[in-house]
Amino acid sequence: MKKQVLNPYIGAGSGESNEPRHRGSIATEMLHGFICNTDLCVDIKTILRKDRFAKPGKEYPGVLNHDQEDHYTFVETIPPTTCKRNPHVFEGRYITVTRRDDGSLWPNFKRLEREENFSVEKYALGVYNELCIALGGLVEEE
Repeated sequence: MKKQVLNPYIGAGSGESNEPRHRGSIATEMLHGFICNTDLCVDIKTILRKDRFAKPGKEYPGVLNHDQEDHYTFVETIPPTTCKRNPHVFEGRYITVTRRDDGSLWPNFKRLEREENFSVEKYALGVYNELCIALGGLVEEE
């Protein structure tokens, strides 16, 4: 006659042993090769790019620093694919100025929109004023 077990997990074993074991040893065997640490009751400060709070289930690439005894700081890093090449350092009504990878500045004209009272002189003066404003803050005067 077979002995009836009230809890089916009491007699559960593993491939190595058929004797009852603690849950911790089973979990350790399942996670063989991983270093598992659990820090309970710690403070984690998150510095995220777009989210105010970390969303459950969302993965954030970043770096976790252990600052003090029970204090951690997680800083989200920018994925390399989202880095914008040649970012705008100035954007005006008539022109934009971009900085290239080598550090040089490139003024670019925006599309010319002919309004009802369009005049070449007014447009040229607007471009001149924006160039002075943009380059005045970006180029060091000697």
